[in-house]
Amino acid sequence: MIDPSRFDRDRLIEEAVRRTGEDDFGEPGWLEGLDVLLPSLVDEARLNDVGVEVAAGDMASYLDARLVLTAWRRDHPEVATGRIERPIVIVGQPRTGTTILYDLLARDPALRAPLTWEVDRPIPPPETATYDVDPRIGEVQATIDLVETVLPGFTAFHPMGALLGQECVRITGGSFRSMIFNTQFRVPSYNRWLLLDADLAPAYQWHRRYLEHLQSRHPVSQWLLKSPAHLWHLDALAAEYPDAIVVQTHRDPLKVIASVSALVAHLRAMSSDEVAIGEVAAGYTEDVFLGLARGMGARHRRVFPDDQIIDVHFGAFMADPLVVVADIYAAMGRELMPDTERSMRAFLTANPGDGGGGGGRYRFTDTGLDESDLRVRSADYQERFGVASEPVV
Repeated sequence: MIDPSRFDRDRLIEEAVRRTGEDDFGEPGWLEGLDVLLPSLVDEARLNDVGVEVAAGDMASYLDARLVLTAWRRDHPEVATGRIERPIVIVGQPRTGTTILYDLLARDPALRAPLTWEVDRPIPPPETATYDVDPRIGEVQATIDLVETVLPGFTAFHPMGALLGQECVRITGGSFRSMIFNTQFRVPSYNRWLLLDADLAPAYQWHRRYLEHLQSRHPVSQWLLKSPAHLWHLDALAAEYPDAIVVQTHRDPLKVIASVSALVAHLRAMSSDEVAIGEVAAGYTEDVFLGLARGMGARHRRVFPDDQIIDVHFGAFMADPLVVVADIYAAMGRELMPDTERSMRAFLTANPGDGGGGGGRYRFTDTGLDESDLRVRSADYQERFGVASEPVV
């Protein structure tokens, strides 16, 4: 039985104020999401003792970050003068190659991905002189290593590292309007609110503030960003970053559902003793098809101009990643420099992955879903973008 006081909103806020010595959380939009999320954690997440600590710790971290970033911006008004122009944003369903593509493009010294260490420990903002040797790198890596100890095999599903690029959902978590929470915990009421009712403008406004903070003492030529979650909210992304270059990945939705269901079940198992992959798959099936429909609708309405969108097919990318990367650079009007290509090849050699097949980590049959029914539902999307069906077992 969860002690509801651990997730009492007023208590969490008071404790954050006491820890940080600050009381200004910035724009008020964050509170609505927190008020939906907390009851869902108590009533629906089926948290075990570890899960209670993890979830309560996450709430504290996000609240603290809002307070300290808002205070830093107040005391350093120059942060707000930074410009963010033509960010490259990788979107697409989970498990469609977004992570490895992100990691490869991040090898380019002309681009900057927000790294895990600076997203997790943003105060003070990173400095150019110490960016590669900041002691926070080791501190964050130690935390990541602990995750692998507690949840063996998770980094095989989803590579993590202090020096790897962090997803935007980790940033928008500070607005309490983020898909990261439903990935970590079973929070169906919160997930429905987020996908169907929430205004995502405050999340993207907070996202911009976070990037402005990170670049304030380590300037950026061009940001490189990534999150599958953007696919559900392309209108909000376009409202905040209308000049963004969108790189959209595509893969057979049935393989997406099988893979993401296994990943989420594995992750939620750290915080709950009641995780069933069939239940996870049923929920994610609806989310995946909603995301596909939203993405196609945004493309039809030209939320982003066609010349700002680059499509990447999972099969082609897995077959020859560097050829596809070269095509992406050509579409952006950029030159893939030899040193950058060598760095990308070295990264691939050190991080070969499994070609997207999943090995023994996931099987479609584990989901309990009807392949023929899902194939019918995915037909419009697959035809629209020329996405081949993959064998499912």
